[in-house]
Parts: sequence; structure tokens; C-alpha cells
Amino acid sequence: MVSLTMASSMQLILIRHAVAILSKAEVDHWTGTLNHWCRLKELPTGCRNGRVRCPCCGSTAAYFCWTSPLFFGYIFHHIVVYFQQIIYPLLPSLESEPNSHDKFIIFFDFAMVQSTPHNLDVYQPRNPKASAYYKCVENHFEELERAWDDRYAPRYGFWRTYVMTVIYKYLDCGDLHMGFARVRCEECGHEYLLAFSCKRRHFCPSCHQKRVIEYGEWLLTNVLKDVHHRHWVFSIPKRLRIYFLYDRKLLAKLSVCAWNVIKGYLQSVAPGSNAVPGASIAVQTYGDFLNFNPHLHAIVSDGCFLDDGSFKAAPGFILEDLEEIFQYEVLKMLKKEGKINDAVIENMLSWHHSGFHVYIGDNITPSDKNGLGNLARYIIRACFSQERMVYIPAEESADGIAKVVYTSKDGKNREVFNALDWLARLVTHIPDRCEQTVRYYGWYSNKSRGMRKKAGTDEAIPAVMPNDMSSKEVRQNWARLIQKIYEVDPLVCPKCQGPMKIISFIEDLDLIEKILRHLGLWDTRNHDPPEPAYSNTIPELIYDDSDSQIPSFDYWN
Repeated sequence: MVSLTMASSMQLILIRHAVAILSKAEVDHWTGTLNHWCRLKELPTGCRNGRVRCPCCGSTAAYFCWTSPLFFGYIFHHIVVYFQQIIYPLLPSLESEPNSHDKFIIFFDFAMVQSTPHNLDVYQPRNPKASAYYKCVENHFEELERAWDDRYAPRYGFWRTYVMTVIYKYLDCGDLHMGFARVRCEECGHEYLLAFSCKRRHFCPSCHQKRVIEYGEWLLTNVLKDVHHRHWVFSIPKRLRIYFLYDRKLLAKLSVCAWNVIKGYLQSVAPGSNAVPGASIAVQTYGDFLNFNPHLHAIVSDGCFLDDGSFKAAPGFILEDLEEIFQYEVLKMLKKEGKINDAVIENMLSWHHSGFHVYIGDNITPSDKNGLGNLARYIIRACFSQERMVYIPAEESADGIAKVVYTSKDGKNREVFNALDWLARLVTHIPDRCEQTVRYYGWYSNKSRGMRKKAGTDEAIPAVMPNDMSSKEVRQNWARLIQKIYEVDPLVCPKCQGPMKIISFIEDLDLIEKILRHLGLWDTRNHDPPEPAYSNTIPELIYDDSDSQIPSFDYWN
């Protein structure tokens, strides 16, 4: 077989004359043979359904081998028209007489590479069950619930029933047995099934990563103005973290404490008529090894906005002063909530190092959209990374106990956990249902943005363009997001590179089983599903996520 690394001219010669290997009559013969076989097997003709994936074109059919007439008929059925309309006009008039099917296979592969737009790879739906993380969750989640009260409640607080809802949803995420969309190419008729997603924050790596990307785009487009910004981080001492673990409502009040510091300081150094800064503050509850460490990340305007929409920049910062103000705000809030008393406050004020910390990053210019976008995604990043974990099942462990080996972000440290202990740490970072994890203050608050939009004075609002897309079509922006992250396009046909579209949503359980059994994809479930809850919403589509690193956005809650 001739290598694909040959010069382009040689490739084009092979392409042109490979089409001539079989005459039109021979092509019709093999195509007719294949369609006859499909009818015998009660399968639709057109080569879109079957039992084994074709090694050349990727579609499914029955038991093809490299020399089978059905194999070549199957290929030609897909591509003869494509080559006549697309490839032939591109080829030079050169002489050559290849006479092997091997050369034909070369030509087909080359055509697929050359015809891929912008060198994008073809989207391949993910297989979540193959990941180490999925296996860890599936193997231990039921034991975690049973052991929680005796083993983990003293350390992490009471068991939240919503956690089991999240786990069940995650285990069904990307599972064709729970429903799917049919995606079909408008040109060649190729189809694939796209499973629904769970949309769980922080626990599902795939869904959370999608939200990270969406949030970054949304924040830059709809909230942040073309002014200088800085990254602020607020952290608290270990002595106080336990209160936020046992009472998650305090996390919202911690965000208010940080805003009081930001607003008070910037208004004092950049005064003006009703001057107010703008801030987006995100709550993070996790450290590098999933220890409970509540802290805040904020994107803050580097100054204040005035009544007329103008912006007044702030001078330098004195971090020691900011840390003292933040300490005062947090201690005052916890005392008001009845969590600490004057004795605790007096004791903490006597510490040489308070444990309160405020960090302010470098100035980010309005033109640095990439840097601002990266920061926006960072402040709501997932609490863990699949790539940094190794799961060792009990049967492969020397002591018969399942383990998780987790590596630090910088790769320098590694910690070995009992798998159940690691999972217990992880679930403490699952937000409650409808719990806000990102809040907007000052010039960037929902109220302020809404008032400016109503008055027509918000210059960040884009011009209104005619838009006749339905809400379902808008939700299909997952395709654009996948292309942006992974340089693949899920709505480009892997066979002919034509456009693909969603043609239907399959949610009826009997129909799902019938289709999956027909395709040989039906499998016995390893866990019982929870009691179904009524929902009139269309499940969101999944996308592939190799890194597995995001909120139903807080503005959706």
C-alpha cells in the first residue's frame, strides 16, 4: 500500500484513477448487493444501520472484511456522488493506472483528510463509563450513603439528600439508555445518537466544563465593561471554616463581606458622584486536595463608575489595611449569626498572623480579552480534575481496599486516599439545589445592568439584530463551544463533511430500548435509577470532555 506521506501530486493521481477502478455498472452491482442484504436483514437501505462499524467509513454494518464485495459496495454507496461533485474538479489531468483496491483505500482516507474544513477533527461522542472517575463513583456511592452518619457526619455534617440526586443524574449523564437526540447529515444521511446530559455542577466533569466556557463568554459579553480589572482573592483562617461547612448559607454572607471591603476601599480612593465599582464574586469551597477551604475569587473593576458612565481609576493598594477590614467584616458577621462570641473574637485578634488574607492581582487591560476570559473561567473552575486522579479498585489493591491517588495542581505532591474517603470529600463541594455560587455587585449587579438596559444607556448591550431561532436552537450552541475548546465540530458529518442537524429527541423508554437493541447497544444497567420526578424541560445535549474539569449559571437559577 502506498503511504499517505507521499507528495501531494502522487496522492492526487491515486485519487483520480482510484475512482476509475470500478465501472459504473460494478458500483451499481455492489450497491445493489448491499441494499439486497439490508432488506434481508430488515434494515433500512442506505447503509446507516447495522451491527459492526465499518473500518473505512466508520458507519455500521455486518462483518465486513477488507476484501469483501459488500465492503467496497458499502464505501461506494456513500461517496460516489461526493467524488463526482467535489473531488473530480480538483484533480489535474495526469496518466496512471493503479489496479488495486489498496490504492482505493488510500484515496478514500486522503479525501477525508483533505476535505475536513480548517483541519478540524471529527467529533466523537464520549464514553463516560470508561473513565476511572465514573467507575469510582459507581462502585462506592451506595456505600458512601450507608456509611455517612457513622463515619463522616462528625467531620462533614449531616447527609444532604440532594447529593444522591446529583450522583444518580451523573451516572445517567451521556447514557443512551436515558434518552438521546438523533443527529443526521443533510447530504449523505449519516446518523449518530447524542445522549442527554445531567447539568450537575462540580460533580459532573463534562457538564461543569461546558458551563465554565459558557460563563466566560457570557461574562465578557454581558457584564464586564471595557475598563481595567483586577483579580481579588479573599481567604479566611482554618478556625472559622467549620461554620461554613455546617451552614452553607453563610457562604453568601461571606461574599457580602468581601463586597463591603471592595466597595468601601475603591470608593475612598476613587471618589465621585455616586461612584461605585463593579464586581463579580465567585465562591469556591475546595483546596488542592479537596479539603474544605471556603474562599472567594472576584473580578473587580480597577476603580469606580460615575453617574454619567465615566470611569475613575484607583491608585495602588495597601493590602494590610484591606486584610484588617476583611477580618472585621467576617468576625462581625459570624457574631451576628451566633456562630462566635466576644471571647473567640478577642482570642483571634491576639494572633500574630490573623489567617485572613487578601490578594490583588496585576492590572488586566481592556484589550486583554484572552486574559480576562481565562480569569472568568478560572473563578468557577471545577473542584477536581480527572486527569490528576488514579483509581485503584479493591481487587487491584494490595490490601483489598479501593484507593484514589490524587496529584496536586503543580504535580509536585501526591496523596493516597481510601476511595470512600475521597468521594466523601468530593460531595461536600456539591452546591445545594439553586444555590448561587456567583454574585454580581455595584455597577455589575443585575439591578444596575437592568436599569441601564431599560434606559438604553448600557453601551455594552449589543445592537438588537433580527433573530428567529427557537429556544431549542439556541441551546444547540454546544456545537460552537465544542469547536472552540477542542477544535472539533459535532455538526460536521464525519463521512462527507456536510452539515448535520438534530432531527428528533427520543425520550420514550420503550422506543429507546427498541432502538438500542436493534443497534446492539442495549446494556444491563449497573444501578437502579431513583424515583422519577416530573419535568417539562428538554434535557440538555452533552458534549465530549477529555479533560473533565462547571453552574447551571447562577443567573439561570
